Amino acid sequence: MISVVKVGGSAGINYDLVCDDIAAVVKAGQKVVLIHGGSHETNVISEKLGKPPRILTSPQGFTSRYTDAETLDIFAMVYAGKMNTRIVERLLKRGVNALGLSGLDGRLLEGPRKATVRAVENGRQVLIHDDYTGKVEKVNTGLLHLLLDAGYTPVISPPACSTAGEAINVDGDRAAAMIASALGAKQLIILSNVPGLLRQFPDESTLIPHIRYSELEQALSFAEGRMKKKVLGASEAIATGVEQVIFADARTSQPIQAAMSGKGTVISR
Repeated sequence: MISVVKVGGSAGINYDLVCDDIAAVVKAGQKVVLIHGGSHETNVISEKLGKPPRILTSPQGFTSRYTDAETLDIFAMVYAGKMNTRIVERLLKRGVNALGLSGLDGRLLEGPRKATVRAVENGRQVLIHDDYTGKVEKVNTGLLHLLLDAGYTPVISPPACSTAGEAINVDGDRAAAMIASALGAKQLIILSNVPGLLRQFPDESTLIPHIRYSELEQALSFAEGRMKKKVLGASEAIATGVEQVIFADARTSQPIQAAMSGKGTVISR
C-alpha cells in the first residue's frame, strides 16, 4: 500500500516533526509519496526581491498566486529549489532514501496551461492572459512506481509541466489529489498549520472531526482562504476513487500516524 502525504507551505508548519514521522512510517515498511508546498517562503523571498506576491481571487472565492514569467522563476527557485532540497535533506538525515522532484521532471505532473485566468478585482471580473498556471490532469505513475520499487521516497513539488512542455504553477493540494488517485491510494493525508477543517476559523475548538463526501460543497461555505482549495482537492480525490482524505495538523508530533488513526478532519464516502 502507498501512502500519499501533502504538507503545506504556510507559516507555522513543523517540517522536522513531519519528517520524523515520515521516517518512522517508511522504516515500518510503508511506501510514502510526499508532496509539499512553499507559499510562505515564496512570499518572503518575493518581498526581498522587490516582487511582492499578487494574490488573485476567482469568482468562486478561490485564491491563487498570479504567476507571470518573473514570478514563475521565484516560485521554481523556492519550491523546487530551497524547500524541496531542505525537505530531502531532513529525510536523508533520518535515514530515508528521499529523492526530490518537481512536477516538471519526466512530465511527472502534466496538464494544460490556462489560456486565461478569471479574477475579481475592485468588484469586477477581469481576464488575465499572461499567467503561467494550470491544472494537473495526468500523473506519470510509471516514474513513481519505478522510484518506490527501488526503495526511494519521492518528494514532489510544483511546478508541473504543461502539455506544451512549459513550467506551470499548479495547486499542490489538487495535484496531491491527482497523485493519490493515479496511484490507487486508499488515503490522502493533507497536513497544514491548523488541526483540520474549522467551522469557525481560526477557533481551533470548532474542529469538524468527520465530513461525508456529500457534505463537501456545504463545507466550502465556511472554509477560509487556502482551506477552500484543500476542500476542493479532497472532493476531487474522493470523486476519482480515493476512499478517505484527512486534514491534519503539521505542528504536532507524529502528525501522519495521528492522521492515519483518524485524528483531524476525516472526509469519506
